[in-house]
Order: sequence, then structure tokens, then C-alpha cells
Amino acid sequence: MPRLHLLRHAKSSWDDPGLSDRDRPLAPRGRLAAERMAEHLRTEGVRLDLVLCSPAVRARQTLAVVAGALGDPPTSVEEDLYGAEPEDVLARLREVPDPTGDVMVIGHNPTLQDLALDLAAGGDDLPRLREKLPTGALATLAFDGPWRGLGPGGARLVALVVPRELR
Repeated sequence: MPRLHLLRHAKSSWDDPGLSDRDRPLAPRGRLAAERMAEHLRTEGVRLDLVLCSPAVRARQTLAVVAGALGDPPTSVEEDLYGAEPEDVLARLREVPDPTGDVMVIGHNPTLQDLALDLAAGGDDLPRLREKLPTGALATLAFDGPWRGLGPGGARLVALVVPRELR
């Protein structure tokens, strides 16, 4: 059963108002949150077959922090993930070849939260996800493959992990 891990980039810095949105780096608090998430991924033994990442600096920096906890999956920084709508990300996921198992997307809100809500037909953490997908949070969905068949209501939210809840 494939799993889709949707990781919202960690908290970004607003210290330099001259930077474009795309160029904003992680804030110190964001780096700490990403480190907590990396430890969670390591402890849970999460292993991925593919990572898709937005080209925004804060997303790539989040990836850099968690990458060591994921084994050594193929990683693709994809221009189309920056500013993507949920249906754009879903279309990209449907292109994932069989027999790819677990995939992580590192990106932005509201896209990731909306995508998770579109896909999830149930799950204990669904009410929390409806409220918010905080920066640095990880929503994990499981579904019966293949990737090309992934669609609305076709998955179950199996976990929602928020960095501030990790110690």
C-alpha cells in the first residue's frame, strides 16, 4: 500500500523584507522544527522511493534537514510545485511510475492541506487537518495503488505530525 507524505516547509524568515517570497530562508525556529521532524522520520523508519520538492529556498532547506533521515531516495526539485494548485500536484503524483511505493512532497500551503483534504476519505486526525497544516507538519496518507489511480476520497489520513508536538 503506497503512502503519500505531504511535508509543509518549516517556518520561514521574514527578516529581510527585500527578499522575494521564493527566496525566503528558514527561520531559526523553522530549522529546529525541521530537525525535530527529521528525528521523527528517523525514529519511525520512514523510507521513501521518491521525494518531490518545491524550488523555494525554505522548501529546499527543509529537504536538506530531513534528507539524512530518509535513506537515499531519488529527489526531484520541481519548478511546477512552487505556486501549484492541489490539482497540479495530484496530476504530478499520477505520473509517478509503478511500482513506486512511498513518496514525499515538500511544498506549501494552502496547496498541501487542500490536497490532503481532497484525498482523505477518513482518518482520526482529519478534524485537526481541517483546522490547520502548520509549517513543518507532515500529513501521511495511505491508499491502494497505483499512483495513476489516486483521486479525491481515495486515501486515508493515517497520521498528522506537528513539530511542536515532538520533543
